[in-house]
Order: sequence, then structure tokens, then C-alpha cells
Amino acid sequence: MRRAVITASATAAGVVLLLSLKPHDPAAVRAVPAADGTAPAGGTGGVQDTGADSRTLTGSAVNTRYGPVQVVVTMAGTRISRIDVVQYPTRDRRDQEINERAVPVLNQEAIAAQSADIDVVSGATYTSEGYTRSLQSALDQAAQ
Repeated sequence: MRRAVITASATAAGVVLLLSLKPHDPAAVRAVPAADGTAPAGGTGGVQDTGADSRTLTGSAVNTRYGPVQVVVTMAGTRISRIDVVQYPTRDRRDQEINERAVPVLNQEAIAAQSADIDVVSGATYTSEGYTRSLQSALDQAAQ
């Protein structure tokens, strides 16, 4: 009888925890202006010429489980010189903690690799996957 009470209590607690999970809230996404002060067009991608041999490419906004991720890549010739993450999930404090740690690592790895072929950051799998897909869409524009 004692096991039945414990089992029922544990099951009820598990159901309550599952029901307390909140779905993705699109309004809780951080949108940061690009380095030149302009806001990229959400999800459409684009190319902006920023000088003689430099251009800015806006990757597509990639929807992840926790919100969209979008990057803006600055190319100097054929090399990636800078990557700005203009959208990433910031719904709650945990999202902010994860992404404040993950975004600089992703930027560093992508610039070092000069491609979107980089490893995911442990603990930030969804952001990492959205980042690489958005980065790849920007690099695809550079190849055109």
C-alpha cells in the first residue's frame, strides 16, 4: 500500500512538471541591430556592400525550439572577418546564460574555420544548430 501511494504521488508530480513546460514565445527573442546600426530584414537574408573589398551578408533567421537565431557576416574578400549574432533566444535567464556563453564560442570557431562546419557548443545545441544554418545561408549568398 505504501508503494502505491509513493508511485501515485511521483506520477502526479511528473504530470504537473510536464504540464508546466511553456511553449516557445516568439516575442521573447532578442533582436540586436547590426554593427552598422541597421536592423536586418527578418528571415529574408541579404547582401550589403560595406566598402571596396568588404561586404555584409545577412543569414536567414532559423527557428529553433527556443526561438530564432540569425547572423550577419562581414566578409573581407573571400574571408569571414566578423560575425554578429543579431537574433537569439533570450526568453528567460537560463536562455541568456546559455547564449552569452555559447555565442562568442560559436563566433570564434566559425571565424577560425572560415566556414559553418563547426562543432556545437555543449549545452547550447539548439542555438548552435540555428547558428550554423543561418551562417551557411549567409555563406551561400557569398558564393553566388
